[in-house]
Amino acid sequence: MNRNVVIIRTGSANIASVAAAFTRLGVGSTVTSIAETVRDADLVVLPGVGAFGPAMKALREDGLDDAIKSRLEAKLPLLAICLGLQLLFEFSEESPGIPGLSIVPGTVTRFQPHLRTPQMGWNEVLPSEINAASGTPPLLRPSWMYFANSYCVRTPPPGWECALTQYGGSFVSAMQKGRTLACQFHPELSGAAGLSLIKRWAALAAAKEPAPC
Repeated sequence: MNRNVVIIRTGSANIASVAAAFTRLGVGSTVTSIAETVRDADLVVLPGVGAFGPAMKALREDGLDDAIKSRLEAKLPLLAICLGLQLLFEFSEESPGIPGLSIVPGTVTRFQPHLRTPQMGWNEVLPSEINAASGTPPLLRPSWMYFANSYCVRTPPPGWECALTQYGGSFVSAMQKGRTLACQFHPELSGAAGLSLIKRWAALAAAKEPAPC
């Protein structure tokens, strides 16, 4: 794959480790906060380390929120990581009253008070058939991935192929819809399994979107 990957600069992201992961795969990457570049790029990554509210503020100030929505409406590839997954939803308990991208219905909730947060370390990711999507090669496989999160999505959203993880109950650890992949874990920090997932997404993302039946 000779396409360049565009990584969105949100002001609160793990950009260096994401770029390094693509470098290990032999793929070049560019970091940008220019909405037009994000809208038109072949492959885009929305990384995330930080808080929901400040990240959404940064996206809106640069018009990146509309650029991301335009990409998904056009079924263009997107990889969302950690906070990036949460930003796809309508709201988060982390930043009450601040709307997210509202691409996926629902609210991101905090882990129960009795659990240690953030959840930091390795946990098992198990694909679920609850909302299995059709017509697109599945990216998610049983694996162990590295997490660093205090908030999560409890209910698999309709129309997405999801993977689930246990931490004080079940939560959504990854979602796939077409060439969009969103991971609550950090694939770029998850060794060979994470790198393999990024490679599968990049290969699928670089392929031409199949025509509707």
